[in-house]
Amino acid sequence: MPLNSTSYLLSLFCLLLCLSCKKEQDTQPAEQFYYKSVQVAGQSSSSMSFQNVGANPVISVSFSAPVNRESAASAIQLIQKSTSASVPLNYTVSSGDTLITLTPKSALSSLTAYQFTVQPTLLSQRSTPLNSTISVNLTTSLDNSDKFTRISDSLLLDLVQKQTFAYFWDFGHPVSGMARERNSSGDVVTTGGTGFGIMAILVAVNRNFITRQQALTRLTTLTNFLANNAKRYHGAFPHWLNGATGATIPFSQKDDGADLVETSYLMQGLLTARQYFNSTTSADEIALRKTINALWDGVEWNWFTKNGAETNLYWHWSPTYNWDMNLPIRGWNEALITYVLAASSNTTPISRTVYDNSWAQNGKMVNGNSYYGIKLPLGPAYGGPLFFSQYSFLGINPHDLKDAYADYWQQNTAHTLINYTYCKTNAKQYAGYSQDCWGLTASDQQDGYSARDPTNDNGTIAPTAALSAMPYTPTESMQALRFFYYKLGDRIWKNYGFVDAFNLTNIWFADSFLAIDQGPIIVMIENQRSGLLWKLFMSCPEVKKGMKNLGFQSPNLN
Repeated sequence: MPLNSTSYLLSLFCLLLCLSCKKEQDTQPAEQFYYKSVQVAGQSSSSMSFQNVGANPVISVSFSAPVNRESAASAIQLIQKSTSASVPLNYTVSSGDTLITLTPKSALSSLTAYQFTVQPTLLSQRSTPLNSTISVNLTTSLDNSDKFTRISDSLLLDLVQKQTFAYFWDFGHPVSGMARERNSSGDVVTTGGTGFGIMAILVAVNRNFITRQQALTRLTTLTNFLANNAKRYHGAFPHWLNGATGATIPFSQKDDGADLVETSYLMQGLLTARQYFNSTTSADEIALRKTINALWDGVEWNWFTKNGAETNLYWHWSPTYNWDMNLPIRGWNEALITYVLAASSNTTPISRTVYDNSWAQNGKMVNGNSYYGIKLPLGPAYGGPLFFSQYSFLGINPHDLKDAYADYWQQNTAHTLINYTYCKTNAKQYAGYSQDCWGLTASDQQDGYSARDPTNDNGTIAPTAALSAMPYTPTESMQALRFFYYKLGDRIWKNYGFVDAFNLTNIWFADSFLAIDQGPIIVMIENQRSGLLWKLFMSCPEVKKGMKNLGFQSPNLN
């Protein structure tokens, strides 16, 4: 064959070979670039949310194809959610460039929410963009170091009582001396919270936080305002008042008049103060007792049975809407004190029939079931929010107290232990819940205000719940106090004591303080330490008589 023919055939063969290769290249399938797995500290999460993350987490993301290293720096980001601040990252690429491993350049803050993202601007080595955004939620764990120097339990209790008392003393309304509803309430003062505050003032004198004369001066101002300025309806006060004028501030549209339960909390405090300021020679103390007695005797308790038409005792009455609220005070809840005082009135007492029919519902308030092996005498399943066993028992001593329906020490102790055990068991896996961090009651929460208990729980703990249970569960409550102060103190310990609530699952901490939550902390800690308020309230001769008339038995009624 001639040479030029051989060259021609060789050239033709090479051309065909190139065309064949190009065809194969043109028909190669498009690359799919996606993430295969995300791990934080070696763990995966189907929800792409990770709790209790350490301060220096290792985040690993594997991909379906090798990544373009130059695109990674701008496509990958770790953000602190509350501030939107970007956290600088170190990263390495391995496993044939399909695995990116990242760590923060500096330790993450404790109890903080972060978001880790990988944007579709991340490219493969063939310049294919990531098919979708990767978004991972990280919540760091508690820094378990002490936030304050350790002190004795006794000094810690002193500190908590004193600092919490500042809410009522330093932040009391400058005109009336009454307790503001919350730290943002301005002129809105609360009737029930003021009763709790009055009892807190007595603790403050007893603990030498203030002098007896200072307390007397404040309570004289307060009681004179109640007598001369505050609006009353058949002797009962509204839920809220204007602390400067005494005018009613409606709690809701139809709740614009008397609130008998709030009034009973106020009277509980006033009667306790009357027993404390017992001088027979001090004209000021004699005058204070006279004013308190006039307020006490002025409440028309039996009128709230719809003026005797029923054997039910009603919570509200409105000068505009009359009985439209139509809410009988039925047990079991926080309102036992209302029946005790209504039966103890010198002027308008209710009969035992009203107690049995309206409050006890002729035995329907009895529970008798066991939860976590703990028998609960009264109330709803699991006992309800813990304020049920606290508000009425700021003054009423439940030790050895019994009637036809329950042993009240057993009731309150069981209620508290059920609440504690629920949190300790932590079936819903809320962050923080443990033997150190427990207590469900009514308080602020992230989206408002709610009463919480084991049947209605969203992960929100209120310090007042465990601390105000101190007489019932001294060991468990003290353990919670140490945790709240030493471990969470940098987040929840403020100028008026502990903030109202927190949620470690959502990394939310209230900035609020409420009178009805701060007051029981001071009072119930004192009842555990000295029994002061129990001794004073139970020494009222009217209370002894009224409770006996309702069928109560206790050595404290003799």
